[in-house]
Amino acid sequence: MARLFVAVLPPAAAIEELAEVTRELKALPGADKLRWTEPAGWHFTLAFLDEVPDAVRPGLEERLRRAAHRTRPFELQLYRSGRFGQRALWAGAQGEIATLRRLAERAYAAGSKAGLAMEDTHRFVPHLTLARSAGGHRQTHPPEVDLLPYAAELDAFAGTAWTVGRLSLVRSNLPVSGVPGEKPRYEEVARWPLEGSG
Repeated sequence: MARLFVAVLPPAAAIEELAEVTRELKALPGADKLRWTEPAGWHFTLAFLDEVPDAVRPGLEERLRRAAHRTRPFELQLYRSGRFGQRALWAGAQGEIATLRRLAERAYAAGSKAGLAMEDTHRFVPHLTLARSAGGHRQTHPPEVDLLPYAAELDAFAGTAWTVGRLSLVRSNLPVSGVPGEKPRYEEVARWPLEGSG
């Protein structure tokens, strides 16, 4: 059993461009009250699969291989920012978003056809999570930090475009030490080249 998701992983140069801008954000008032994600784990989640039984993996991977085979390489760049209310701050994407969305639909379908109980997804919003408020997803009190100024700081950000050439299956290793502030570790466990014409 492994906790898995399907993703597009930006190249190191794109990550470094965004990391440089993010370092400036961490100087803003209240930044120390946010839980910042690590650049090494930055990714665009296409489909969250949750706990995947080992017996399901071969069929799932074959379906993801087919999804990648049907999808052509496409251009993408990290672009501007957004937020989910006061819960999360993220960097967005610009470029061939329709192709990214199609790949996300194919990844979702691969998980569903492999027999996984996929969550109902809302409209796919390409995002790379930069920081979360301390209250997490289910805040019952006002957030300590207003994320709006952080998003505004990234309004002018546009990274260098790159060609997305692969689909990745990533394992999420959740913290087990109990040490406050420990973050999940992400490990690419399989990848498939994009080879299609559409």
